[in-house]
Amino acid sequence: MGSTAEEFLVASEDKAFDMSHRRIINYNIGKYDAAVDKGLSKIINLENTKRKGHAIKWKVMENLDKFLLEFENNFQKHDGKIIWANDAEEANREILNILKKAGAKTIVKSKSMVTEEIHLNEFLESNHIESLETDLGEYIVQLLGQKPYHIVTPAMHLSKEDIAKLFNERFGTPIDATPEQLTQKARELLREKYLQADAGITGANFLIADTGSIAISENEGNARLSTSFPKIHIAVVGIEKIIPSIADLDLFWPMLSTHGTGQNLTVYNTILSGPRQEGETDGPEEMYVVLLDNGRTNLLAQKEQRQALYCIRCGACLNACPVYKNIGGHTYETTYSGPIGSIITPQMNGMEEYKHLSYASSLCGKCTEVCPVKIEIHKMLLLNRRDAVKEHLVTKKEKWGWAIWKKGMLSRKLTDFFSGKTKNFLLRKFFKKTWGHFREMPKVANKSFSQVWKEQNSDVGGRKSEV
Repeated sequence: MGSTAEEFLVASEDKAFDMSHRRIINYNIGKYDAAVDKGLSKIINLENTKRKGHAIKWKVMENLDKFLLEFENNFQKHDGKIIWANDAEEANREILNILKKAGAKTIVKSKSMVTEEIHLNEFLESNHIESLETDLGEYIVQLLGQKPYHIVTPAMHLSKEDIAKLFNERFGTPIDATPEQLTQKARELLREKYLQADAGITGANFLIADTGSIAISENEGNARLSTSFPKIHIAVVGIEKIIPSIADLDLFWPMLSTHGTGQNLTVYNTILSGPRQEGETDGPEEMYVVLLDNGRTNLLAQKEQRQALYCIRCGACLNACPVYKNIGGHTYETTYSGPIGSIITPQMNGMEEYKHLSYASSLCGKCTEVCPVKIEIHKMLLLNRRDAVKEHLVTKKEKWGWAIWKKGMLSRKLTDFFSGKTKNFLLRKFFKKTWGHFREMPKVANKSFSQVWKEQNSDVGGRKSEV
């Protein structure tokens, strides 16, 4: 194991036994589960809808080059500008060039996981440009100097008391302030920033090929303010977010909102097709879309695992995963946590450093069950494990351990060679620290099942006894 894997194991153990963390997460995910169950009950044929979404995303990934070029062509027709970025460094450099050319000193950002992926905030701040998160959850974790805890709910790990304490220390609000009062304070602080900002940066939930538009879903209106007030709007979007037609939003908008938060539809859904046109009163003077690869084509090249790119970032698999619910989002130390992050991170950021994430799963299949586009997540995790072995990224200890285990399991004689007492001794001696640190070790019976079977089915009077 590399240092990343070792740190993950230590952090996982600490977080799994943090009772305060468990209480907050169980409460918040419990509320999510109740809302989603109610929302899904309103979809007449959920399974058929999932299949349709899967088929559309399959079509897109099999023809990604064509759909991206169609989007580019249609977006440019409305005076929008496209930037193709191979990696995070190139994306950040291009964004900085736009901002420097405009003399921008302050920007406002709406919630965007892809900008977290390229570490845009830190990059801009290192170049003396203020980058302010305007989504309430993102704003809270930015004040704390943390990364988002969850794909959809950045501050899921915090209680209302934690946030009240933060606002009391930073802004002098009452220590017992209600969520409504805290939201009002954040609104007061942020509203002025929209008017002062030189540029607005967003992500996008979908790229629409046939109209050359981006679609943004949100619940607070901050994305609309970030794209309307500043003179420049930059949208940073992963190339996998493409959908063929604006008509497909009829499927994807409700599925995203229902699986993400349990809503029938998010409060604000915006379609943007370029900068402000002649005669229009709202919108930026310039609009750019940065199409980011950053390892996505590496995943696309994996025929068996490319369906991970179907993901619409609803976060449902995180909320369903028993591992995520115990160790939390920050433990993963990646932009995308939970089951979907465990699939895509090793493929996008390197199998050698992140292969351990594919083992952070019980393989219960709940993630696959809840996925709105029917990604076979548990199967992808197994395929990543297979690839790690094929690429010789496992340690000699692990390799020889499994070789011995396989040999023993394929031979009944070898399996029964050691008595139950010997096996129990080996478990206590060699596995106590790894398996038995927080749990009682299993006790192996003195006789194996095959030995008991033979004894009970031995010949009696020339005939086998009935059991």
